[in-house]
Amino acid sequence: MLSNFLPSAFRSCRIAVLTLALAPCISAFAFNFNTVANQAQQLAKKPYQAPQKNISKALEGLSYEQYSTIHYKAEHAQWRAEKLPFELSFFHQGRQYDSPVQINEIVGSQVRKIRFNPAFFDYGSTKLGKDDIKGLGFAGFRVNYAINSNQKKDEMLVFLGASYLRAVGKNEVYGLSARGLAVDTALNSGEEFPRFKEFWIEKPSRNSTQLIIYALLDSPRVSGAYRFTVTPGQETRIQVKTQLYLRENVTKLGIAPLTSMFFFGENQRPAAEDYRPEVHDSDGLSIASGTGEWIWRPLVNPKRLLVTSFSLNNPGGFGLMQRDTQASSYEDMDSEYERRPSLWITPHGKWGKGRVELVQIPTPDERNDNIVAYWIPADLPALGKPIHMTYTMEWGDASAHKPPLASVTQTRRGHGYKFKPDDSIALMVDFAGQNFKKLPQTAKVGMRLSTDGNAEILGLKVMPNKATGGYRAMIHLRRTDDTKPVEMRGFLQTDNTTLSETWSYILPPN
Repeated sequence: MLSNFLPSAFRSCRIAVLTLALAPCISAFAFNFNTVANQAQQLAKKPYQAPQKNISKALEGLSYEQYSTIHYKAEHAQWRAEKLPFELSFFHQGRQYDSPVQINEIVGSQVRKIRFNPAFFDYGSTKLGKDDIKGLGFAGFRVNYAINSNQKKDEMLVFLGASYLRAVGKNEVYGLSARGLAVDTALNSGEEFPRFKEFWIEKPSRNSTQLIIYALLDSPRVSGAYRFTVTPGQETRIQVKTQLYLRENVTKLGIAPLTSMFFFGENQRPAAEDYRPEVHDSDGLSIASGTGEWIWRPLVNPKRLLVTSFSLNNPGGFGLMQRDTQASSYEDMDSEYERRPSLWITPHGKWGKGRVELVQIPTPDERNDNIVAYWIPADLPALGKPIHMTYTMEWGDASAHKPPLASVTQTRRGHGYKFKPDDSIALMVDFAGQNFKKLPQTAKVGMRLSTDGNAEILGLKVMPNKATGGYRAMIHLRRTDDTKPVEMRGFLQTDNTTLSETWSYILPPN
C-alpha cells in the first residue's frame, strides 16, 4: 500500500536547465468525456503495454527524506501569473515513481501538453547531475485553491501514484486516499494496481468555482475514462464519472475504493507503550444500506488479513469516517489526526446488487495504509462492453453524513471482569443522538444484540450516559475459539422502536 504521507517539507537550491514548459497545441477539437472514453475503448482492444521506466539509479535510490526535499517552485505554478482561482504544481519523478504521467491543459478547443522543465524545481538536499534529470516527466500534480482564506491558495487536491488521489475540506489536513479502481484486492492471486497514465485539465476562468479533470486509466486487465468535477469548500465535493472496459475477466472489481490507516484506537490498545491514546486516519466504516438501515463498523488492526463484506441492493452510500475529532483523543501535535477528513461516497442512480467490502491488513506502525473499502457489483457486462458508474466523493467532517437516528460515538474494549482479569471480554458502546431528547423519562432503552456461534454472551446492560446525554451498551462475552473471529451486531430500541444505527463489530482472532 502507499505510504501514509505525501512530501511536505522542502529545501531550496537552483538548477538552471531551460526547456519549454508548454508544448504547442496538439489538437483543435471539442474535447470531452467521450474523447477519453474512446481512447479507453481502443486501449482495451490491444494488448496491455506496461509503462516505461525512465529514471536514473540516483533518482530511484533517493531516500524518502531526500525525495521530499524536491519541490516545484511556487512562482512557476500553472495559471499563477494570470491570477486564476486554481493553480497547478507538479511532482518530480523519483523513488517508486519511475514512469512519467502525461499532463495536458485544455484551453477552449485546444489541448496542449504541459512539458517537464527541471528549471522549475528546487532539488533540496539531493545531489543529482544533469544526466539524472534529462528526459523526465511528471509523477503527478497538486491543485491549489483559496479553500481556507481569500489571502492564500492552499493545496487541497493531489493525484500521485497509480490511481491514487487525496483531497481535503476547509481547515483539514491530508489523511485517507481514494483510488480510481481496485482490482482483485486481498486475493492470493495478487492485487492489480491500475494507473492514470494521462490527464487533461480544463483551464478555469477567473470566476471558476470548479475544476474539471479528465484521466485515462490503464492496467493489464482494465482500461477506463474518468471525469472529476472538483468543487472545493467546507466539504470538497468531487463528482466522478467513469466508463470502464475489461480486457480480461477479474474476480473483484472494486468501484470507488477508499484507502486509510488504522493503527490503534479506543477498541484496540497499542502493542507497545505510546503516549498517544489513538492513531488513525479513520475510525470506522459507515454504510447507508438504502433500506433505511445505517451500519457502523469500527476499524481494527488485525493480526492477520481480515476481509468482511455487506451485501446490499442499491446502497445509499458508504464511507471511511473519522468521527472522533477531539485533539485530546490523539495528543499528536505533528500529525493532527483530529483534522483528517472523512470520505463519503454517494452513488448516482441505482447501482443494483453487490457488496461493500472492507479489507483490514495488519500493520506494525502508522506509516502504511492498511484499510481498504469499495463497492463490488454482483454482475459485470461481457468483455468489451462498457461499465458506466457515476458517484460523488465528499471530503470533510463526518458530521455531514450522520445517520438520522442516534450514532455510535465510541467502542471500548477491555477485560470482562475488571477486578481480576479473566478470559472474558467487555465491550462498551456509546450512542448519542438528538432523538434521545424526545424520549419520555420512563422509556426503557435496550439493545437488540446478535452474535455468531463463536461467542457466549455473559451479560448485556444499557444505561444512560450522563456525561454525553446518550446511552451506553455494556456487553460481556466469552469467545469459544480464540483462533476465530467473533461477529456481532446490535442497535438500541425501546418498545420495538429503533433508536440508533446498527453497531456491527468484528472481534479479530488472537
